[in-house]
Amino acid sequence: MIIPMSLPDIDESDIAAVEAALRSDRLALGPASDEFERAVADYVGVQHAITVNSGTSALHLMVRALDLTPGDEVLVPSFTFAASVNVLLYERLTPVFVDIEPETYNLDPEDLEARISPRTRAIMAVDVFGHPAEWDAILDIAARHHLRVLDDSCEALGASYKGRRLGQFGEAAAFAFYPNKQITTGEGGIIVTDSDDIARLCLSMRNQGRGEMGAWLEHARLGYNYRMDEMSAALGASQMRRLETFLAKRARVAQGYTEQLRGLPWLRPPVVRPHVEMSWFVYVITLREGLSRDAVIAALEARGIPARGYFAPIHAQSYMRPYVSYDEGMLPVTESIARRTLALPFHNNLAEQDILRVVEALTEIGRQQGWDGSGAGE
Repeated sequence: MIIPMSLPDIDESDIAAVEAALRSDRLALGPASDEFERAVADYVGVQHAITVNSGTSALHLMVRALDLTPGDEVLVPSFTFAASVNVLLYERLTPVFVDIEPETYNLDPEDLEARISPRTRAIMAVDVFGHPAEWDAILDIAARHHLRVLDDSCEALGASYKGRRLGQFGEAAAFAFYPNKQITTGEGGIIVTDSDDIARLCLSMRNQGRGEMGAWLEHARLGYNYRMDEMSAALGASQMRRLETFLAKRARVAQGYTEQLRGLPWLRPPVVRPHVEMSWFVYVITLREGLSRDAVIAALEARGIPARGYFAPIHAQSYMRPYVSYDEGMLPVTESIARRTLALPFHNNLAEQDILRVVEALTEIGRQQGWDGSGAGE
């Protein structure tokens, strides 16, 4: 039996909510969207939430709402999903890549400050894998250098930094709801902010740039068709009612992995700092320097266990060549970590026997390779 890499957690209440939306007379921009937006805003602790059709759309509208000028520099990690960077390129901004901390894989505040130039205008922080970035340091740097701050929290709904839920940091934040996320709408995303201006602009731009008071076919600004449909919003509102249950389930799975993996000297389980509450998006282990990740992936897949390299650094990818220069070693921690990180099967309802099966497979692989100190692979 193949263990699924990820699975959504859908129950009869979710199906009933989507069916009710389908049976209503509003399939877009209706009461389900309003309910979902209010639920997320209240949970995060902000004034505004604006649904959109993807996390990428949420990031794009946040960036566009800042009204930056083409050529302005935005500090961003390379160890992230491509959308964090792509939305900057959409607006002809210049991404300046920042190295990461070797434990949490989030922006390294020291390197962040070192890469500020006279053209730097903003920071796009990312809460990688659901672990909050070092927000006190990031916001302090931003304040001293007069920089705008956005939070790509697409992987981190429900996480907290020093008792404050993510979504409250920076001028706006984005969450995403792909099926492998903490909650799902199928496809979808949301912008959260306390800024009336950012909320107003994002509401307009997601709906083809229509103004608040204008006629239906009058457009106040350039906009996009980034609306979330009512069926997706109904699913999101239903899922939000069980978010805390989902987070607890995911924490249980993560704890099960971590407890079982501690005895393997050739890999490191995820590090969670004591002043944060992690919202587990994926479970990513880090191999010891010099080991073959490809060999581990192949050996796991031969046993019916999928695994994925997470992340491929954006600055080293071929599509970035027209936008940024690349020299090997320019982000040494990012490049080292990206060669060694490996996501294991992870979802709300991953059974204990499946966790044990994955760990037993890793134990056997390590023994066969001689990585456990036995010398078997030598």
